[in-house]
Amino acid sequence: MTRKQKGFTLIELLIVVAIIGILAAIAIPNLLTAMQRSKQKRTMADMRTIATAWEARATDMNKYNAAGTISAVTNCTKTISKGELSGALSPTYIKLLPIKDGWGNPLRFMADQSMTNVAPAQAYLVWSSGKDGDTSGTNGFEAAPTGGATTAFNNDIIYSNGSFVQYPEGVQTQ
Repeated sequence: MTRKQKGFTLIELLIVVAIIGILAAIAIPNLLTAMQRSKQKRTMADMRTIATAWEARATDMNKYNAAGTISAVTNCTKTISKGELSGALSPTYIKLLPIKDGWGNPLRFMADQSMTNVAPAQAYLVWSSGKDGDTSGTNGFEAAPTGGATTAFNNDIIYSNGSFVQYPEGVQTQ
Protein backbone atom coordinates (compact mmCIF):
# COMPACT_ATOMS: atom_id res chain seq x y z
CA MET A 1 0.00 0.00 0.00
CA THR A 2 2.35 2.65 -1.13
CA ARG A 3 -0.08 5.10 -2.53
CA LYS A 4 1.09 8.70 -3.00
CA GLN A 5 -1.06 10.93 -0.82
CA LYS A 6 -2.08 14.40 -2.09
CA GLY A 7 -3.25 17.35 0.01
CA PHE A 8 -2.13 19.64 2.81
CA THR A 9 -1.12 18.59 6.28
CA LEU A 10 -2.77 20.04 9.35
CA ILE A 11 0.39 21.99 10.20
CA GLU A 12 0.45 23.63 6.75
CA LEU A 13 -3.19 24.66 7.09
CA LEU A 14 -2.62 26.10 10.58
CA ILE A 15 0.34 28.15 9.33
CA VAL A 16 -1.74 29.60 6.47
CA VAL A 17 -4.60 30.47 8.86
CA ALA A 18 -2.13 32.13 11.25
CA ILE A 19 -0.64 34.23 8.44
CA ILE A 20 -4.10 35.32 7.30
CA GLY A 21 -4.97 36.22 10.91
CA ILE A 22 -1.84 38.35 11.29
CA LEU A 23 -2.54 40.20 8.03
CA ALA A 24 -6.15 40.82 9.09
CA ALA A 25 -5.02 42.16 12.48
CA ILE A 26 -2.82 44.67 10.69
CA ALA A 27 -5.28 45.68 7.94
CA ILE A 28 -8.62 45.96 9.79
CA PRO A 29 -7.71 48.87 12.11
CA ASN A 30 -6.30 50.78 9.12
CA LEU A 31 -9.49 50.10 7.17
CA LEU A 32 -11.70 51.32 10.02
CA THR A 33 -9.66 54.51 10.39
CA ALA A 34 -9.83 55.11 6.63
CA MET A 35 -13.62 54.73 6.71
CA GLN A 36 -13.96 57.28 9.53
CA ARG A 37 -11.59 59.66 7.73
CA SER A 38 -13.70 59.42 4.57
CA LYS A 39 -16.85 60.29 6.55
CA GLN A 40 -15.02 63.26 8.03
CA LYS A 41 -13.89 64.48 4.60
CA ARG A 42 -17.39 64.06 3.17
CA THR A 43 -18.79 66.13 6.03
CA MET A 44 -16.24 68.88 5.44
CA ALA A 45 -16.98 68.93 1.69
CA ASP A 46 -20.74 69.18 2.34
CA MET A 47 -20.15 72.02 4.81
CA ARG A 48 -18.09 73.92 2.22
CA THR A 49 -20.85 73.39 -0.37
CA ILE A 50 -23.51 74.78 1.95
CA ALA A 51 -21.29 77.75 2.83
CA THR A 52 -20.59 78.50 -0.83
CA ALA A 53 -24.32 78.56 -1.56
CA TRP A 54 -24.99 80.68 1.53
CA GLU A 55 -22.32 83.19 0.50
CA ALA A 56 -23.56 83.29 -3.10
CA ARG A 57 -27.02 84.20 -1.78
CA ALA A 58 -25.50 86.88 0.46
CA THR A 59 -23.60 88.33 -2.49
CA ASP A 60 -26.78 88.49 -4.55
CA MET A 61 -28.47 90.31 -1.70
CA ASN A 62 -25.57 92.83 -1.55
CA LYS A 63 -24.28 91.62 1.80
CA TYR A 64 -21.07 89.66 1.93
CA ASN A 65 -19.85 87.75 4.96
CA ALA A 66 -16.56 88.45 6.70
CA ALA A 67 -13.90 85.83 7.37
CA GLY A 68 -14.73 83.22 10.01
CA THR A 69 -13.50 83.49 13.58
CA ILE A 70 -14.46 82.10 16.96
CA SER A 71 -16.29 85.38 17.63
CA ALA A 72 -18.52 84.63 14.63
CA VAL A 73 -19.58 81.46 16.45
CA THR A 74 -20.76 83.44 19.46
CA ASN A 75 -22.63 85.94 17.24
CA CYS A 76 -24.66 83.17 15.61
CA THR A 77 -27.51 82.80 18.09
CA LYS A 78 -30.44 82.17 15.72
CA THR A 79 -30.94 78.51 14.83
CA ILE A 80 -31.88 78.12 11.19
CA SER A 81 -34.09 75.12 10.39
CA LYS A 82 -33.16 72.91 7.48
CA GLY A 83 -36.46 73.84 5.81
CA GLU A 84 -35.79 77.56 6.16
CA LEU A 85 -32.25 77.23 4.80
CA SER A 86 -33.32 74.91 2.01
CA GLY A 87 -36.05 77.35 1.02
CA ALA A 88 -33.55 80.19 0.85
CA LEU A 89 -30.84 78.29 -1.04
CA SER A 90 -32.57 75.64 -3.19
CA PRO A 91 -32.66 75.43 -6.20
CA THR A 92 -30.97 78.73 -7.08
CA TYR A 93 -27.73 78.32 -5.11
CA ILE A 94 -27.63 74.60 -4.35
CA LYS A 95 -29.54 71.75 -5.95
CA LEU A 96 -30.05 69.67 -2.83
CA LEU A 97 -29.12 70.85 0.66
CA PRO A 98 -27.12 68.23 2.62
CA ILE A 99 -28.80 67.87 6.00
CA LYS A 100 -26.74 65.04 7.52
CA ASP A 101 -23.04 64.65 8.09
CA GLY A 102 -20.98 61.62 7.05
CA TRP A 103 -22.03 59.69 10.17
CA GLY A 104 -25.76 60.30 9.60
CA ASN A 105 -26.11 62.94 12.33
CA PRO A 106 -28.01 66.12 11.44
CA LEU A 107 -25.97 69.16 10.46
CA ARG A 108 -26.88 72.27 12.44
CA PHE A 109 -27.19 75.72 10.93
CA MET A 110 -27.06 79.05 12.74
CA ALA A 111 -26.88 82.70 11.79
CA ASP A 112 -26.94 86.10 13.45
CA GLN A 113 -30.51 86.57 12.17
CA SER A 114 -33.31 84.74 10.40
CA MET A 115 -33.06 83.87 6.69
CA THR A 116 -36.38 85.64 6.10
CA ASN A 117 -35.25 89.05 7.43
CA VAL A 118 -34.99 91.93 4.96
CA ALA A 119 -31.28 92.25 5.73
CA PRO A 120 -29.45 88.96 5.17
CA ALA A 121 -27.35 87.36 7.85
CA GLN A 122 -23.86 88.79 8.27
CA ALA A 123 -22.56 85.70 10.09
CA TYR A 124 -23.42 82.05 9.53
CA LEU A 125 -22.38 78.73 10.99
CA VAL A 126 -22.55 75.11 9.82
CA TRP A 127 -21.89 72.65 12.67
CA SER A 128 -21.31 68.89 12.61
CA SER A 129 -21.31 67.06 15.92
CA GLY A 130 -18.78 64.50 14.68
CA LYS A 131 -18.85 60.73 15.00
CA ASP A 132 -20.49 60.60 18.44
CA GLY A 133 -23.41 62.87 17.49
CA ASP A 134 -23.23 64.46 20.94
CA THR A 135 -25.48 67.52 21.09
CA SER A 136 -25.34 68.13 24.82
CA GLY A 137 -24.84 71.62 26.17
CA THR A 138 -26.48 75.03 25.95
CA ASN A 139 -29.30 75.35 23.38
CA GLY A 140 -28.57 71.89 22.02
CA PHE A 141 -24.97 72.81 21.21
CA GLU A 142 -21.87 71.70 23.00
CA ALA A 143 -19.93 74.16 25.11
CA ALA A 144 -18.15 76.96 23.28
CA PRO A 145 -15.66 75.45 20.85
CA THR A 146 -11.99 75.85 21.49
CA GLY A 147 -11.33 76.34 17.79
CA GLY A 148 -8.39 75.15 15.77
CA ALA A 149 -7.30 71.62 15.05
CA THR A 150 -8.87 68.57 16.67
CA THR A 151 -7.54 65.02 16.84
CA ALA A 152 -10.57 62.80 17.47
CA PHE A 153 -13.40 61.70 15.20
CA ASN A 154 -15.83 62.58 18.02
CA ASN A 155 -14.82 66.25 18.00
CA ASP A 156 -17.15 68.76 16.35
CA ILE A 157 -16.39 70.28 12.95
CA ILE A 158 -17.42 73.94 12.61
CA TYR A 159 -17.45 76.06 9.45
CA SER A 160 -18.22 79.74 9.82
CA ASN A 161 -18.07 82.64 7.38
CA GLY A 162 -15.69 81.20 4.82
CA SER A 163 -13.35 79.02 6.85
CA PHE A 164 -13.20 76.13 9.26
CA VAL A 165 -13.15 77.38 12.84
CA GLN A 166 -12.72 73.91 14.34
CA TYR A 167 -11.42 71.15 12.09
CA PRO A 168 -9.70 67.75 12.10
CA GLU A 169 -5.97 67.67 11.54
CA GLY A 170 -3.26 65.07 11.80
CA VAL A 171 -3.75 61.51 13.03
CA GLN A 172 -7.29 61.03 14.34
CA THR A 173 -8.22 58.76 17.23
CA GLN A 174 -11.39 56.81 17.66
